[in-house]
Amino acid sequence: MQNPALAWATPTPALVATGLGALALAVAAAAAASDPVGRLLIGLAALGLAVITAMGLRQRPRLAVLDGAHGIAVTGILGRREYHRADLARIRIVRYPRLGRRVPMLEIDVRPAGADDDRLMIFGRWDLGTDPNDVFDALVVQQLVPPDPPRHD
Repeated sequence: MQNPALAWATPTPALVATGLGALALAVAAAAAASDPVGRLLIGLAALGLAVITAMGLRQRPRLAVLDGAHGIAVTGILGRREYHRADLARIRIVRYPRLGRRVPMLEIDVRPAGADDDRLMIFGRWDLGTDPNDVFDALVVQQLVPPDPPRHD
């Protein structure tokens, strides 16, 4: 189970906008009967927006804190996975360059019990529907952010 107050997903208005954009482009592609290349390109754009909308709807909520702050739940294309507090290897904010500026991304590194490899998940504003810094702060309050291990440089 998850706490609905501590769940983050792509904003519904954004998904409505991408869905309406896909519909508008599909209509435009159907109306472009005299231009086969334009029809193809507009149709591909409509398909792309439709896929983005479907993925956003399928992955709701994208990230959630489990009841009692025992861990997190992450919803992806293939379904929901839960990671307990002991599985969380590292959670941090990393700033990536995007369009000439550095934007915060939430990185969650997990190592499920019995697994040989870590799993790195990266969430941006689109995934979370809010500033990743705010989500990080909420995870700190829930005591889900493990302490950084010492560096051996």
